[in-house]
Amino acid sequence: MRCFVFAACLFVLGAGVCPLLSAGEADGTLDIYFIDVEGGAATLIVTPVGESILIDSGYPDYNGRDRDRILDTLKNEAKLDHLDHAVVTHWHLDHYGNHASLASMIPIDEYWDRGIPDALKEDKKFQERIGAYRAATQNKSNKLSAGDVFELDTKGTPLKITVVTASREVIANRGKPNPFADQNEPKPKDESDNASSLGILLEFGDFRFLCCGDLTWNVEAKLVTPNNPLGKIDLFMVTHHGLPFSNNPVFVKAIDPVVAVMCNGPKKGGHPTTIATLRSCPSLKHLYQLHRNVALGADEQTPPKFIANSEPTVNCEGIGVKTTVAANGTSYTVQIGQAGTRNVYTSRSSEH
Repeated sequence: MRCFVFAACLFVLGAGVCPLLSAGEADGTLDIYFIDVEGGAATLIVTPVGESILIDSGYPDYNGRDRDRILDTLKNEAKLDHLDHAVVTHWHLDHYGNHASLASMIPIDEYWDRGIPDALKEDKKFQERIGAYRAATQNKSNKLSAGDVFELDTKGTPLKITVVTASREVIANRGKPNPFADQNEPKPKDESDNASSLGILLEFGDFRFLCCGDLTWNVEAKLVTPNNPLGKIDLFMVTHHGLPFSNNPVFVKAIDPVVAVMCNGPKKGGHPTTIATLRSCPSLKHLYQLHRNVALGADEQTPPKFIANSEPTVNCEGIGVKTTVAANGTSYTVQIGQAGTRNVYTSRSSEH
């Protein structure tokens, strides 16, 4: 296990100058923004001292659609003028497609990934596409491995990030026995880079957030059988956009989330099998979808008030979902858009 300490850079301003506080800094909260990138992924975390972490960056092209939505969230919602850390969960274009483009428009201090493979058999253009990322990072990205632990400065409530999966490896299988372990039904080995996704567990006081990129079925099971080292989770970013190649019930039921956010698109993800699995979790209070699945009926997905975008891509407003965790980590709110209703939840410390 490698342990690291992150500390946000502090700048001393001249007398009489009032600094612009980033999201979270004014009141000591932890903020998590799920940015709509139309079925890709882009998740921005802003710590209580204003340190920023962007996990994935959506699709390139589309006239800069996803890049611009990320920049809008960074600058206008989170009030940031730079990015401290940019993370790539795995090497599919809907997850790393805008890192280089973002770097040309806003300073990025550090890059983190699972290591760059020599080739990617599912992407014949990988060498061409990875070139832009290499240039942006100047070939100096930091490699993450399962078991790496980061302690971040908050000037208060402890904040820790643990890498729980990387490159098909998982953290040690300690913890309470998983009562669903004997229900596992393995699938054929997934040879794609999805199975190599980084999985990240964030703990802020009593609050716990899990994000596993596009991790797939068998590695999900490997992570939580026979024991569950993750415990139960407050906020779960539904894996792989809600596709059924992921979200193994043995995994999802073990973490038993209170709130789930699905980063799906109008025609990608949000699969009824995954929604059924989530609904089977006794602790689940609400599922939020970034998009209405246009192929499903209303009763097959979450209620409309928990869907950020209901229109097809051509008319999509790109509304995101935001979580704000209280400075002491004991509660959190989730809302759709900047003006949406804030639903309040209590962190489940007694069940960890």
